[in-house]
Amino acid sequence: MFRPATRQLARSYARYSLRTAARPSYRAAAAFSVPATRTYAIGTPRSPKDDKNGGAPRKKDEDAPASKPSSKEEDSRPPLPEGWVYLTEDEVKAVKSMFADLPSDLQRLKDETPISDMLNYGVPVELRDVIKKKMDGNFSVIFDTWALLKIRGKLVEAFERYEENKKRTDFDSNDVPPGVEQTEAMRKAREAKSRRHGEEGQPGHEQGAGEGQGPRPGKGPKKDPGSGDMKFGDWVTIGLTTGGLFALYSMLSPDSSRDISWQELRKNFLDKGLVERMTVVGDRVRVDLNLEATRAIYPDSVAARPGFHYYFGFGSVELFENNLEEAQRELGIPPSERIPVDYASSSMIGSILLSFGPTLLLVGLIIYASRRSGGMGGGSGGGVFGFGKSRAKMFNQDTAVRVKFDDVAGMDEAKLEIMEFVSFLKTPERFQKLGAKIPRGAILSGPPGTGKTLLAKATAGESQVPFFSVSGSEFVEMFVGVGASRVRDLFATARKNAPCIIFIDEIDAIGRSRSDGGFKGGGNDEREATLNQILTEMDGFNTSEQVVVLAGTNRPDVLDQALMRPGRFDRHINIDRPTMKGRKDIFKVHLKKILTKEDTEYLTGRLAALTPGFAGADIANAVNEAALVAARANAESVAMIHFEQAIERVIGGLERRSLVLSPEEKRTVAYHEAGHAICGWFFRWADPLLKVSIIPRGSGALGYAQYLPSGDAYLMNTNQLMDRMAMTLGGRVSEELHFPTVTSGASDDFKKVTAMATTMVTQWGMSEKLGPLHFKNDDNQLHKPFAESTAQTIDAEVRRIVDQAYAQCKALLTKHKAEVGIVAEELLRKEMLTRDDLVRLLGPREWPDKEEFSKYFDGKHGAPPPFSTENTDSPMDSEPAPSLFDAKDAKDVKE
Repeated sequence: MFRPATRQLARSYARYSLRTAARPSYRAAAAFSVPATRTYAIGTPRSPKDDKNGGAPRKKDEDAPASKPSSKEEDSRPPLPEGWVYLTEDEVKAVKSMFADLPSDLQRLKDETPISDMLNYGVPVELRDVIKKKMDGNFSVIFDTWALLKIRGKLVEAFERYEENKKRTDFDSNDVPPGVEQTEAMRKAREAKSRRHGEEGQPGHEQGAGEGQGPRPGKGPKKDPGSGDMKFGDWVTIGLTTGGLFALYSMLSPDSSRDISWQELRKNFLDKGLVERMTVVGDRVRVDLNLEATRAIYPDSVAARPGFHYYFGFGSVELFENNLEEAQRELGIPPSERIPVDYASSSMIGSILLSFGPTLLLVGLIIYASRRSGGMGGGSGGGVFGFGKSRAKMFNQDTAVRVKFDDVAGMDEAKLEIMEFVSFLKTPERFQKLGAKIPRGAILSGPPGTGKTLLAKATAGESQVPFFSVSGSEFVEMFVGVGASRVRDLFATARKNAPCIIFIDEIDAIGRSRSDGGFKGGGNDEREATLNQILTEMDGFNTSEQVVVLAGTNRPDVLDQALMRPGRFDRHINIDRPTMKGRKDIFKVHLKKILTKEDTEYLTGRLAALTPGFAGADIANAVNEAALVAARANAESVAMIHFEQAIERVIGGLERRSLVLSPEEKRTVAYHEAGHAICGWFFRWADPLLKVSIIPRGSGALGYAQYLPSGDAYLMNTNQLMDRMAMTLGGRVSEELHFPTVTSGASDDFKKVTAMATTMVTQWGMSEKLGPLHFKNDDNQLHKPFAESTAQTIDAEVRRIVDQAYAQCKALLTKHKAEVGIVAEELLRKEMLTRDDLVRLLGPREWPDKEEFSKYFDGKHGAPPPFSTENTDSPMDSEPAPSLFDAKDAKDVKE
């Protein structure tokens, strides 16, 4: 049937198809030996069991044509994947005829091809097209035979893949041994597994088809959407990794080429017969050497390495050819054995990549970085072009904000105000039925550390509405218009999630007054545009009553008045430092996490009395420091002594025991601190002394005295101020009375006294000569708000008040000079004295203390902190007594 040339071409095509399949014939044939019990169990259209033959399947000749399925059987056949069709009986006969016409040496393919199973399992649609050409008489011997063999390889691969998947499968509920009756549980398990395979798309099966219905070529495991797609970032990563590895390989690997001159080449290689081939590439010649011969002559040379080449340049091709021809003629090489010369055109791809590669790499890095930045934290994405997106973080009742209103203490009034905002949003009908409107916003102001942000966190944790948190500094960027764009995006997102709350922390970063020089960049300043956008969003045409704005700041005086007016921030909530009761409540909150055996009521009261002026953050820091001190001492629980040491650590700084003072310096510090202690003990309106120490603390304090206010004072009269200034000057006066010269240790005392006297004159109206006037003290003002004569009057009044306090202090210390020496010598011996020590040395205080003070510091509860065991640098008896300190008093001290 075939001509010899055609038969030879068909053989080559067949061999190519076999190499493409790359599978042995026995494996391909095994793909179609499906067990009869399995096919019968799942109801495939094969031979039914013969009940008379013990349930064995009836035998039939596989080469016999399969019976044409009925219409009912055709309807019950499972659907085929895209690109596959079922064959009719006539088409199967045509396939057999085509394989029968193959050359004799390809007839074995007929036995290895599952022709009889094509009727049941289907074939690729390309095979049916070839069959139609055969049936119509348009069959091309060359091209259609080639297509037939390719399709045959596709069938073998599909059926073999199905067989491999079946072998990897564990116990199959459908594989029921012959003679075993299937129970209801087994039937349900089989149906469940069939449904599962249909949903997951088991390899080799079409989704929805029953098991055992044959292979479903072209179908693999069901993948997640996009799981198999390479993203742009992946390609960039692969490219960067490949480039880095290539650069590393180029640096670490030895050179694979080297330039050489024509003379060197001829002398060292050409004359010795080592050159095997030459290739002209552009204006250079690549020399290929015979490796075996080169290793024999140059065993240690790089030329003996595989892949190594020598290169040399030439002026023209004709000159190179003439030189090579002449050299070979001189060497006596016959023309038939001369060195072959190849000509290869230089590749333009390498030069193009070398020219544009860095630029393309830079562009790819920029795009990759922009896409990466779009998915990182801080905002809603957008990459390089997403600067206008808001950076606010949204919280709701499902987030991990664990702060509740029960964790907020010491600000009862502010907490009630914020809780009312939450009630407005959670149950608005309770207020709207009376005609009330939800306030647009509230601003939380107060000193640092008082709990403004903590209150906002509690609002986020308690409210059952979305909560957006953003910092004021996040609206300002290096690009013009970004701040206003982020404000618009923030409020647009908030309106989509209304009702909700927006919290802007540190709003003074963008809300500074526009009239007081807060904006230095002119009328088109970026922060001013951001502020204008906030004003518009909070109370403009496009406003929503269901969006409440909270803001926090510790500089409410610098905010713009348009921002502070009702309609925007309707409520101004001032959070001041907590009172005595507030500090007790804050200590109770923080002590819940501390292991202590102290009485909680007494402990919180004493600690609250010890920490006047502490904010909530200071109290939290003191409690944490107490736990650290106890852990450092290996204590089982945190005791009172640990809390007191922690408070001293927060107020005065860390003890600097490594700072060793000379005996003269230590004595000066002792008398300095004793002067403060005596003034505080004998002045009526001065704060009572709690503890005094000469152990250096902090950055520059050589002594430490702790005075306890007799309560939270909100008003101070002239007598109280004068006694406080006199007590502050007690250290310098004590040095003057007991030593022939003074030191620089009182500089900080002078600063405090001067500031207090200046405030009395310029702000509190306590100068009879100047009268009830108030002058704002602003260091940024270039010109003072008063005349030169007024300035001279202020200076004179400040000096008069300071001189009066100095005279008052000197008179007291002169009267109690002996007591100063007693306290100073005791300080030198113990380094730290408590209130109980002063009572023992000086007697009870003349002026009765307030009830709150005596309740916690009467010496009946708890033990005072232990004294330091560190000795002074020199013995006390060897030191000379200071002036005006007689021997009798010194004897009393020793006793």
